[in-house]
Formats: sequence, C-alpha cells, structure tokens
Amino acid sequence: MNCRHCNSGLKLDLIDLGFAPPSNAYLEAADLARPEMHFPLRVKVCEQCWLVQTEDYAQAGELFSATYAYFSSTSSSWLAHAKDYCEKIIRRLGLGRESFVIEVASNDGYLLKNFVAAGVPCLGIEPTTSTAAVAEKLGVPVMREFFGEALAQRLAREGREADLIVGNNVFAHVPNINDFTLGLATALKPHGVVTLEFPHLLNLIRFGQFDTIYHEHYSYLSLGAVSRIFAKAGLRLFDVEELGTHGGSLRVYGCLASAAHKESKAVKRVLAAEKKAGLERAATYRSFQKRADKIKDDLLAFLIRAKARGQKVVAYGAAAKGNTLLNYAGVRPDLLPCVFDAAPSKQGKYLPGSHIPIFAPNTMKKHNVNVVLVLPWNIAGEVRTSVERIMRKRVKFAVAVPELKIK
Repeated sequence: MNCRHCNSGLKLDLIDLGFAPPSNAYLEAADLARPEMHFPLRVKVCEQCWLVQTEDYAQAGELFSATYAYFSSTSSSWLAHAKDYCEKIIRRLGLGRESFVIEVASNDGYLLKNFVAAGVPCLGIEPTTSTAAVAEKLGVPVMREFFGEALAQRLAREGREADLIVGNNVFAHVPNINDFTLGLATALKPHGVVTLEFPHLLNLIRFGQFDTIYHEHYSYLSLGAVSRIFAKAGLRLFDVEELGTHGGSLRVYGCLASAAHKESKAVKRVLAAEKKAGLERAATYRSFQKRADKIKDDLLAFLIRAKARGQKVVAYGAAAKGNTLLNYAGVRPDLLPCVFDAAPSKQGKYLPGSHIPIFAPNTMKKHNVNVVLVLPWNIAGEVRTSVERIMRKRVKFAVAVPELKIK
C-alpha cells in the first residue's frame, strides 16, 4: 500500500488490531445466524508526509450504507457543541441571508438546523439515507451523495459556492483525502472559509486512544499533515482551535491560498507542540502497540474478576470506539451481557463482532447492575448523569481508556 496523500510506500506500523467488522454495522437478530464480514484493521504511518492511515480493505460504500446507525443528535453535549459553533461562526464571518453554508457529512441535521433557525441559507451533503431523512424533516436541504471534486465542480457551475464549508469528523472518514480536499477548494468562494474538526493525532498517541481506530476512520490527523494536504489542493490553514471533544480534537480554519485571511499564532503553536511530541519521528509510533495491549489486557482481567465475584458489569454506549475495544479484547456476552444506548436506531440490535445485545437505557433498572463500563469515555460525565437519573441508586462506573479506572 502507498500513502493516500503523497503516494510514498508505507513501511512503518502503528498498530495491528487483527480482524474486525465495520464498527457501525449493527446486527439484527436474524443476522446472528449468518456469516459476518470482517476486515483486517491495521494502521500505517507515512514517513514522508506523516499521514497516519488505515490499510485499504473496506470500501466506503460498505461502511456508510443506507441504514447507517450513527445519529449525531443522540448526544446532548454534541448538540450543545454544534450550537455554540454556529453562533460563533455566524458572528465571526458575518453570515446572513445573502450567505451560503455547506456542511459535508451533515448527518441528521444536528448542526445545520442552527443555520436554518438563523435564516442563513445552507445545504447538507450526506450519503446515508437514514440520517439524511431525519435532517430533511428539520427543514435542512440535503444532497444524498458522497462529497468530492466532481460534486464540488457541479455546485460551482450552479453558482452554489460557499461562504463557509463545515466538516465535523468527516476529514478522517474519506478514503480519497486528496480528492475531498480539492472539492473543498473548488466549492469555496474566493474569500470563503472551511472549518474541519477531527480527533487530534497528538492525543491518540499521548493517551493510547487506540479505540478511536476503526475502518470508517481512514486517516488519523495531525495539524502538520493537514497543512501539507491543504497546500497540495491550493488551500492554506490560517487558524486552529484545540477542543475537548472526542478525547481532544482540532478545529482548523482554511481558505484558498490567495485569500486575505491572516494566519494566527495558534497555528505555529500547535505545529511546535506536535514537533516536540515527536509526531515526525518514527520512534514515537513504535511503542503504541504495547500500550494498546496493556489497555486490552487490563479490561479483560477486570471483567473476568468481576464475573468470578458474581458482579454484573454492563456497558453504556454502543459507540464505534467501544466496538474496536471489545472486538480486539475478544469480549463476548459471557463477560459483558448487554450494552445500553440512547439511540433508537441501535436499540434491539447487536454489536458487530461481539454480538452483545443493545437495550434502551430506561430498561436498566430491570438489571441488577454493579458496574457500568462507559465505552464512549469522551462523554463519561454525560453518561454518568443519565444513568444515575435512571437507576436512582449508586453504581460504580468504569472506563478502560486511557487506563482502567473504576469509581
């Protein structure tokens, strides 16, 4: 395999997580009697442009199907994050009724509904039918397609270039990152702005967040790598914010290379932090497998001890990151009998690979729960509040990443 950005040969390994099904391919009861597709889950590092990337096996159409089960609006903290962003960016860019906003991977309208409410014309681009239909019910116009240069050229010919293009947690999900970035450049007005949010590679490495690795994530991004990818497409970064979402993310601001936006000091500061952390040194990546194995081993030991003591451990959050963790650890219903999730699209189904059943949170009181393992550790506080409201009694909570903690 060659690098998706610079086409250099890939020799440096980050991690090998064995074989796993797509993390959002939730199963119906009837599927449990059928063969289940698994793909190798391995991550390589390009020593030329330092793009960290999943090996090519699964195709986008197999991962982002019409019945895609991830709905952004399930998380109240994520909804608040999106609303706050919209209010700030409208003020910062002076957006109004004469402006045009595009969101790529608009999901269920969780973000664009704020622009609709503010009277700012907008368009969502979302290939998954299940989420696009929900967005349309909120009054969000949606094109049900994958985004790339060809679609951007079509939008430009129709006079629908954007003052703002938003991409939250999509840049890491695109198999052809160069084509996607060319699309961003093509669909922008001359002084338009693109903002992208993605988990920061620096935190993945620093905190051992290997569970954020799954097939839908084709790339694991540093600011340095994104800057090089942008430059090749005729874009440049002019600002960056460090966010607490998804275990530590970046929000980058980009524009056409010819645009007048002034570069902030934050860009140089984050680039310097990445260099200091060794994100452009091969040795930094070589110890990651061992750290992931310790997280996996500690979780298994905890679940086995709990079972031996007669304690009931259940999980909360049928998140993609949880599926990576459970499948790599080989956890099955004998150690973790069920998982609770607030998304109706997942309830009544089973986790891919582990085949652990997914129940609605309001049924948790029927189970004699001792410990709740929070799989989406990035929203552990939100989960704890929700569970305590339902259970109306004290239970212990556990997270496995970046290290096992029970309290």
